[in-house]
Amino acid sequence: MRPSTATAPHPDRRVARRAARLVGVLTALALVVVLPACGVRLETAPPAEPVPDAAELVRRTAANDALGVAELAQSAQSAQGLPADVDAELAQVAAAAHAHADALGGPYDSGLDTDEPSLAPEGGAQESAEPATPAEVVGALVDAAGRNRTAATTAADGPIARLLGSIGASQSVGATRLAALVGVPGPEHTTPVVPEPASADESPSPSPSPSEPGDVATTAPGAEDTVPPEGLTAADYRGLILAEDGARYALEVRAALASDEARERLLARSRAHGERAQAWAVLASVSGTDQDPRRVAYSIPRADDDATLVRTIEQGLATNYASVIGTTAPSTRGVLVDLLVESALTLDAWGAAPVPFPGMPELA
Repeated sequence: MRPSTATAPHPDRRVARRAARLVGVLTALALVVVLPACGVRLETAPPAEPVPDAAELVRRTAANDALGVAELAQSAQSAQGLPADVDAELAQVAAAAHAHADALGGPYDSGLDTDEPSLAPEGGAQESAEPATPAEVVGALVDAAGRNRTAATTAADGPIARLLGSIGASQSVGATRLAALVGVPGPEHTTPVVPEPASADESPSPSPSPSEPGDVATTAPGAEDTVPPEGLTAADYRGLILAEDGARYALEVRAALASDEARERLLARSRAHGERAQAWAVLASVSGTDQDPRRVAYSIPRADDDATLVRTIEQGLATNYASVIGTTAPSTRGVLVDLLVESALTLDAWGAAPVPFPGMPELA
């Protein structure tokens, strides 16, 4: 047998092949480092827009509504020959709307550079547009108040529900005041009715669900089934009963000192508060029992006139109702939201200056 003639690779050739492989690896690493610096990406997907959850949709809708109201109000102020009282009211509406947007966190900003082209005309010139009308501002306020009322009723987060209820109350007041000044129909107001205790086989109606991403379901005030608020504690019930019955007593005593139209007006408010005190006592299952907290007499706030007394009472009630909005279950707090709105409207009817956040003195 002939001996094999194969020989092992020369050491220099093995070194050369290893060096070639090392150069290839180093070149690839260099490309990874250098190309991004030159603006070139290797198969890098662009960052995706975050998908908003339900809470963000509610917040974003309310903030956009507020900014839209502010823009319309400021546009309406630019009209020629605007009466001074209308101009002042529009300024109040715009200021409140900006405060609402700020409290809600402002417009949504993902932080991503979308590279969308600017819609502004070249050179910074703005296209001329007709000023908005006060009636359009009223419509925007009514729509925003309706959406916030529904959102406050159904929001899962208690603090945001409280804030939305307060903002909706402010918008209802603004719409009512501006509509009266310019002679256009204002929002429809319903008298809140404290619900009766639910029977054992009843359950709260489900809250409406948005049909499309970005939509927020809306329901006209009073259109959904009225259900007892869930989550009220014994202390909550006691506070509401005493606040309403104390209001009844104070206005009844004041009415006894008044005459004619003033007396009837005070008695009407007194009766309304007394009926609510009774309804809350029934709902709490304490009416006619030893646990009923109602008293024969109460201390009456010091006030120089009827309007001051009513405003003092309603401010306290607004704060009470706003507080329990934030602690009760979603889809059961509708009557509390409506009672907050009614207190805000009553304050306005009795001469109180409008505030951006009724029932939330910490934001005053």
